[in-house]
Amino acid sequence: MMRKICVNIARLVVAVTFILSGFVKAVDPVGTQYKITDYLTVLHLGQYIPDFMTLTASVLLSAAEFWLGVCLLFAIRRRVVTRIILGWLLILTPLTLWLAIANPISDCGCFGDALVLTNWQTFCKNAVLLTCALLIAWHPLDMLRFVSRTNQWIVMNFTALFILLVSGNSLYDLPYFDFRPYHVGTDLRKGWQQMMDGEDSPYTDFFIERQGGDDITDSLLHLKGYTFLLVSPHLEQADESQFDKINEIFEYAQEHGYAWYGLTASNGQAIERWRVGTGAEYEFCLTDDIVLKTMIRSNPGLVLLHDGKIIRKWSVNKLSDVAQLTTPLEKSEIGQMPSDSVPGKIMMIILWYVLPLFLLALADRFWAWSKWIKKKEKSNKLYQILKRKDMRKKIVAGNWKMNLNLQEGVALAKELNEALAADKPNCGVVICTPFIHLASVAQVINQDVIGLGAENCADKEKGAFTGEVSAEMVKSTGAQYVILGHSERREYYKETPEILKEKVLLALKNGLKVIFCIGETLAEREANKQNEVVKAELEGSVFNLAEADFRNIVIAYEPIWAIGTGKTATAEQAEEIHAYIRSIIAEKYGEAVANDTSILYGGSCKASNAPELFAKPDIDGGLIGGASLKCADFKGIIDAWK
Repeated sequence: MMRKICVNIARLVVAVTFILSGFVKAVDPVGTQYKITDYLTVLHLGQYIPDFMTLTASVLLSAAEFWLGVCLLFAIRRRVVTRIILGWLLILTPLTLWLAIANPISDCGCFGDALVLTNWQTFCKNAVLLTCALLIAWHPLDMLRFVSRTNQWIVMNFTALFILLVSGNSLYDLPYFDFRPYHVGTDLRKGWQQMMDGEDSPYTDFFIERQGGDDITDSLLHLKGYTFLLVSPHLEQADESQFDKINEIFEYAQEHGYAWYGLTASNGQAIERWRVGTGAEYEFCLTDDIVLKTMIRSNPGLVLLHDGKIIRKWSVNKLSDVAQLTTPLEKSEIGQMPSDSVPGKIMMIILWYVLPLFLLALADRFWAWSKWIKKKEKSNKLYQILKRKDMRKKIVAGNWKMNLNLQEGVALAKELNEALAADKPNCGVVICTPFIHLASVAQVINQDVIGLGAENCADKEKGAFTGEVSAEMVKSTGAQYVILGHSERREYYKETPEILKEKVLLALKNGLKVIFCIGETLAEREANKQNEVVKAELEGSVFNLAEADFRNIVIAYEPIWAIGTGKTATAEQAEEIHAYIRSIIAEKYGEAVANDTSILYGGSCKASNAPELFAKPDIDGGLIGGASLKCADFKGIIDAWK
């Protein structure tokens, strides 16, 4: 446990460092390019590597660092990523030790301009990271995943796209975040004064000289109003595509009386070539090239000062925004400090990158948790059975048989309806009454609370069958159910499987749900033939149905030897035969249908034994005889589900 904690702490330290380091490089790819060039110069390789290669290396280096950090944070490709990071640090740590000892450059640039470390600080930082990398590379599988393997590709591709777009936007325009001492909002006048007073200042190398050698830094910074600075560290390498735009902006500045200076580190020959090529009429002053590269990451770029304070910057690709100006800067939005703040920029990154990843991780973890639950359900048979039981409809049905006259039946129905309306049942309730009660009872009950059913129907659709009641007639009373196959009908009225088959078909045809009764005699039970009996009864009358029709069948298992005798099958005996019935339904129609089929127990079920019976996984309720003739007794059985 402690090892896993240490591994995950080390993983977070390395991941966050790589993410921050990669991001600050990505928002300033030109600055990173300059640092790569410094390294190559120290190694005497600078003259052999063209600028496009160092710029490409800058973009790819920052993207790789950021991408590896995010992969490590989410524990993506744990073995491969940790080995790559370890290899990276095995190269960088000795290199930074050499930098600390030899000190060929003052800053390694690992955090760009956002955080400047000394070479010894950088070496110590890499030594700590290397230690952490060794730990996580040794135990990569101890890292906790934030995203499952199947969704890792989303994080990987989204991260690569995001960081490359950040670099691309910074190259086209200017760095999204500016950590340099010449960022928008900087008061150059104040910084220059601090330097002149001998205070520590990042503006030590900042100077502006005319070509004749006159230093005009102080006077330029103290100009009132607006001043345009066209910045080009090296005119020989400047982008020549926007000459017209530059001239338009210069003419606008002249028209409105704004100062304009060109700043460069190039020699007089390069300046003259620029003037000839562009028709420039403005003065060029000399400034340190590193200062100019730090001032704006564009060649050329345009800087706008107001009373010595930097209020705007434009890359060469954005000069058209300024060239369209017609109104004075005092009345223009461009002449004011921009409203985009650092918190606002951070919020944009959160909305476009961090939030989508967070929501993905949240959804993925929820999905993984659901998958774990499902796996547990599959491995826990009892849990699965109970869950399936909970999904099936629970029913307590009353079979009044040939009891109660019309007035008594209506009174009982009213009493039961009022009792259940006041105390909502936790199961479906059905009362199956003699034919003469149906229409009257249908008028006094709320069928959202109590379902109505008949005790029988004819095996003929219509015709000269005196005394019979068809399924259509039953349905017309408002009934929803019909009991078929009851043992008393089988024994006293000799209803055969073929007769019952016809009754079932006619009941279903007329939209009735069938409570189909099966069960064995005492002799069959004592001969251990109960399974054969119930299977034959199902096969004889309902297993001919299509799956869709069978889903409208409710099975009622009634041990004939327990009906009206006071004898009751034990809960274990009832569960055993119910489970068998469900298994043969599964053989015929599949597990899904079997799990959805309600199987009721009927046979001297009372309020006293109902809770034990109903607690069994395969018993979904009861078909109640004598106990359904009194409201209190019947409700006591219904309440067993609570």
